[in-house]
Amino acid sequence: MTTRRTILRSTGALLAAAALPTRVARAAAPPGPIITRLSTYMSEAAGRALPAEALEKTKHHLLDTFAAMISGSDLPPGRTAHKFARAHAGEKVATVAASDIVCGPMEAAMANGMLAHSDETDDSHAPSQSHPGCAVVPAALAAGEYFGIDGTRMLRAVALGYDVGTRVTMTLGALAYQMATERSSHMIASDFGAHAAAGCAAGFNAQQMRWMLDYAAQQASGITAWQRDTDHIEKSLVFGGFPARNGVSAALVLHAGGTGVDDVLSGSGNFLNAFQARNDAGTLIDKLGERFEVSRTNIKKWTVGSPIQAPLDAVENIRKRHPFEADQVHKVTVRLSPSDANTVNNREMPDICLQHMIAVMLIDKTASFSAAHDKPRMQDGAALKQRAKVDLVFDEELGRLYPRRVGVVEIAFTDGKRETERVEAVRGTAENPMPRQEVVAKARDLVTPFLGAAKSAKLIETVLNLEGLRTIRDLRPLLQI
Repeated sequence: MTTRRTILRSTGALLAAAALPTRVARAAAPPGPIITRLSTYMSEAAGRALPAEALEKTKHHLLDTFAAMISGSDLPPGRTAHKFARAHAGEKVATVAASDIVCGPMEAAMANGMLAHSDETDDSHAPSQSHPGCAVVPAALAAGEYFGIDGTRMLRAVALGYDVGTRVTMTLGALAYQMATERSSHMIASDFGAHAAAGCAAGFNAQQMRWMLDYAAQQASGITAWQRDTDHIEKSLVFGGFPARNGVSAALVLHAGGTGVDDVLSGSGNFLNAFQARNDAGTLIDKLGERFEVSRTNIKKWTVGSPIQAPLDAVENIRKRHPFEADQVHKVTVRLSPSDANTVNNREMPDICLQHMIAVMLIDKTASFSAAHDKPRMQDGAALKQRAKVDLVFDEELGRLYPRRVGVVEIAFTDGKRETERVEAVRGTAENPMPRQEVVAKARDLVTPFLGAAKSAKLIETVLNLEGLRTIRDLRPLLQI
């Protein structure tokens, strides 16, 4: 006798049988050419020497990120990171910078990521709209300590992280993509970069690297709500903490025998379709092995938000050719692209507030780390007096030049004279890079108050000669307080 139950059972069995070949076929499909090229490159990175320029730049960015981690320890995100790591120390494997904490690799990666982006000291990569170092370096350090890698492997893992993470958001569409979708390009780039760096530290083969990319795609997230975070704690997690933790956790899962999808870049439900990439998938491997993205990543001369860099450069340049005191200034007009201007317009945090940092520059004749993080000074009468002179113009013409961050400053003086400076290439960018001595000077200024002169000098020397380090674990006494 045929019943409703037997019909349903029969129908269900037929549907299951029909679906089974499809699932098997999908699982058996070979990886496509894009992910094959990318994963092969990633798997070979640990044994591949970096060109001299890329090697030197990687050292610069490693040192700059360590300096950001250490100097960020006394800011709200850094203090939160230390509390988190201390409360969840667990196994004693990985270093937390600017502390005496040794904890599990996932916790250390997250804490160091938060430390690295406790403020706006860390590096940035304009073509991908990302801050690679604050996630890539913590992931490489934590995974490197866990797997016991040497200094050469650490440098190669970091360079690989910059190469992979930035290419992902360049493929998606970078700033235009973030503005259209309200997805955070910063977290997505950091997420893939951290996975690549951790995978290199783990010594994964090409198949495992494909699975790392799969895991990175599954963990890629973040929305631009971080722009409303006035304490910078959520921002430190989005840019650095969560992506670094993601990369290390994925490496540990695969090391324990985990598996994944062989090609998350093509086929049903793939990452590029799900995230609606604006550019061709070939962007992911464009000039891979020829163009090293670490060499296109900016190191900030000034420890403030990226859009404020050009205006501070401009004021400094004007002062060099026309020395002046703050009270001789009648008005300062700053022109930025609309997106940059919106980011730094009258923000609550001093290091992301253009008007306040211009006022500081007028008074102090420089913009130090301490001044950029002195929030009470934002209510100081002298600072408010100079801030009132600053007019920020949202310039559509400059917006069309992005990702180049061009800034124009005009200073009108009380005697009627005017000086104008247009900054096409900010100091520290790929177009106007800081040499080793300037990078070292910035790092020394940031870390000496925490480590002391002798230990700071030793840390700098060690990073600049990292190929000679037998194990990355030897960095611990130099990074900790």
